[in-house]
Amino acid sequence: MDAFEQLVSEILWMEGYWVRTSVKVELTKEEKRQICRPSSPRWELDIVAYGGRDNLLRVIECKSYLDSRGVALRAFNGSDDRFAERFKLFADDRLRSVVFERLRLQFAESGACRPNAEVKLCVACGRIATETDRTGLHKHFAEKGWDLWDEPWLRERLKRMSDQGYENQVSAVVAKLLLRGKVK
Repeated sequence: MDAFEQLVSEILWMEGYWVRTSVKVELTKEEKRQICRPSSPRWELDIVAYGGRDNLLRVIECKSYLDSRGVALRAFNGSDDRFAERFKLFADDRLRSVVFERLRLQFAESGACRPNAEVKLCVACGRIATETDRTGLHKHFAEKGWDLWDEPWLRERLKRMSDQGYENQVSAVVAKLLLRGKVK
């Protein structure tokens, strides 16, 4: 698991979700044919978080992009096909539907969630390219019913983490060191 995925996972755990990383979705041969990928290996999701209080499975794609230009609106709104391969679940409705239904069945059969859990797609990103992209992404994600977790979302949760009691997690310790006091 990469560090950014771990950070997002720990934030979700703090918020009361049961969290799994690098989740493999076991698609059947028929499901692979439905998504036009008959030789596809198991589908892998960065993070799946389950909230029992609202019976919600969150599927989170993590992109830190901390030292790059950042996430741009064109990666999600269909205006640049180069990104369709990177953000497959966002770009392909049929793929998303098949993968999410199998995920729901797989988790319910294992007892990890109730059978009728809602599945919601999210992206967590450490950097958005421009404020215009941020505004457009928030609007686009709201229209699609997806969640966009950007830098302000991350900072707000890290601040909450720093205000809580001691937790022996790297994210909690770093949040406390950076956000609690002033450097002199």
